[in-house]
Amino acid sequence: MGANHSQEDLDLSDSESDSESHETTNQESESEDTYGTPSSHPSGGGSGKKITDPNTPSSLDEVESRLRALKLKYNKDTPNPNLKNAVKLYLHVGGRTEKSKWVVVEKVVSYSFVKTVSDGGEEDDSDEEEGPDPNSWWVLKIGSKVRAKVDENLQLKACKEQKRVDFVANGVWAIKFFSQEEWDRFTKLYQDCLFHNTYGYEANDENKLKVYGKDFLGWANPEAADDSMWEDAEETLFKTPPAKTPLKRSHDLTEELGEDAMNGSAIQSLALGALDNSFLVSDSGIQVVRNYSHGIQGKGIYVNFDDGKSSARKGANSTHLTPRKALLMRAETNMLLMSPMNDGKPHARGLHQLDIETGRVVTEWKFEKDGADINMRDITNDSKGAQMDPSGSTFLGLDDNRLCRWDMRDRKGIVQNIVNESTPVLNWTQGHQFSRGTNFQCFATAGDGSIVVGSLDGKIRLYSVSSMRQAKTAFPGLGSPITHVDVTYDGKWILGTTDSYLILICSLFTDKDGKTKTGFSGRMGHRISAPRLLKLNPVDSHTAGTSKFRNAQFSWVTENGRQERHLVATVGKFSVIWNFQQVKDGSHECYQNQLGLKSCYCYKIVLKDDSIVDSRFMHEKFAVSDSPEAPLVVATPMKVSSFSISSSRLCM
Repeated sequence: MGANHSQEDLDLSDSESDSESHETTNQESESEDTYGTPSSHPSGGGSGKKITDPNTPSSLDEVESRLRALKLKYNKDTPNPNLKNAVKLYLHVGGRTEKSKWVVVEKVVSYSFVKTVSDGGEEDDSDEEEGPDPNSWWVLKIGSKVRAKVDENLQLKACKEQKRVDFVANGVWAIKFFSQEEWDRFTKLYQDCLFHNTYGYEANDENKLKVYGKDFLGWANPEAADDSMWEDAEETLFKTPPAKTPLKRSHDLTEELGEDAMNGSAIQSLALGALDNSFLVSDSGIQVVRNYSHGIQGKGIYVNFDDGKSSARKGANSTHLTPRKALLMRAETNMLLMSPMNDGKPHARGLHQLDIETGRVVTEWKFEKDGADINMRDITNDSKGAQMDPSGSTFLGLDDNRLCRWDMRDRKGIVQNIVNESTPVLNWTQGHQFSRGTNFQCFATAGDGSIVVGSLDGKIRLYSVSSMRQAKTAFPGLGSPITHVDVTYDGKWILGTTDSYLILICSLFTDKDGKTKTGFSGRMGHRISAPRLLKLNPVDSHTAGTSKFRNAQFSWVTENGRQERHLVATVGKFSVIWNFQQVKDGSHECYQNQLGLKSCYCYKIVLKDDSIVDSRFMHEKFAVSDSPEAPLVVATPMKVSSFSISSSRLCM
């Protein structure tokens, strides 16, 4: 387990460590001597012997040497006046180790933004962009060392106070500017190039209106956005009932329990229960584990899908059971298992229903509408607490252009007779099939059943409980597909996952009557807060390599008036945890002197030896008196571990 803070955050002026820099430092120290003048007064009791001040140069060579030192001292940060866009270039070495440091690569070097066309040629670099051109993109060049496309993969982190930006491009780099004006100019050009590369348009007011819409211009200009709802949240977050232990600045995550995967089967997903048990789902079966206040631990029970006792009757449309999605239902006595078709896509034509108490797959359901087979790419519960309802028979389904509710009862509300049906058909009870390409990717539900849906174009749509036909609110995309989405129990906060960052959205707004509502219940109008981004710092991002953010989740509450305390996401071998209250705090140090949307880089990391399958917090009922949060469960293919938070508030 390691914290996120690293040498990456040190002031560059404290860590110039190449041999040339050391030599300069020595010369600077020597040049700080004060030059004296020969004394005009004899010493030694009027002996008449002339004494030379020890600080006076004794030869012309020494004078020249000291003049050279002075030049190095006072001109070391002065760029060549004939060199345009001059910066100082650093490289970070040592990764996330104690020996990590910044090394000066070029004391003075020029940067440029160059437009590259699809045939591999280059146009002249320019401060002004021309019209939209999807066949060209902007590249950042710094001397002969750096050449990289301007996009989110750079993980650029700007620090105005230090006149510095850090980024990832086949290594972790930093450039430091010689004036505040140069920093401002670079960051403005970078933002314009990023907008062009993301949307294919020149970065002007007209095109920003086209991309974001008039209600979301605060997303394009965060400095002018209305953050009053975030401020209201900051006031209310401190009204949460005090934790059972005093606030501690020293804290950590402690591994409490570890459980190996049974039968040598790699874990594919987690299905955490809020009652007695949780489940580790693999290709060959399900491992049952017991829920405790300090984590989950095995019961020695394994349900094998290939065991004849756990097989349903096989019909002509039967599919091989290799589940990638597991959904608990009916007071966690049943589980729905969805297996993708064998074409590399997540879509499925149906699902299997497992009776957990008997260990049998009791039936295989088929997705069908108006007599035609259809596919689903995802399923979820009707609401955040629905899996604990013993009478639940409905759940939600999502496909690229469909959002619906399925019922395991027939149209008259009677449980279907699955004994006489080889492949019974689920009843489409509510939903909508969109004619145009919505490209839905993922969805989640709030405590009241409101639905949030993430799309390939980055849009996030909010649907009320009563209608799936038209979204009450549609947040614009930032250019990256939403691969996973979550929402707090009260519906006030939305968390979207993209490959390179997380996006946190406040759904609160004030209607024309002065009432505070969420975007699930009405159109938010123009007073919409800008979102906040959660990112890895460039050093951690480079360490994670090509791994992408996956499955960002809030901690788990199922009761009104309770507030989620943490967020967790998976990146390769990292499980990354943010303090939710800290992220919402507008005065947090991460948000000072930043560029663009406020981005939080303060987090804790759980580092595992293998790639992490999933990371989730257990239900809040399993939090104990010396911890403010339920245990965090981290699953790798062959092991699941449980971690406790030992302080009253995880301050990063």
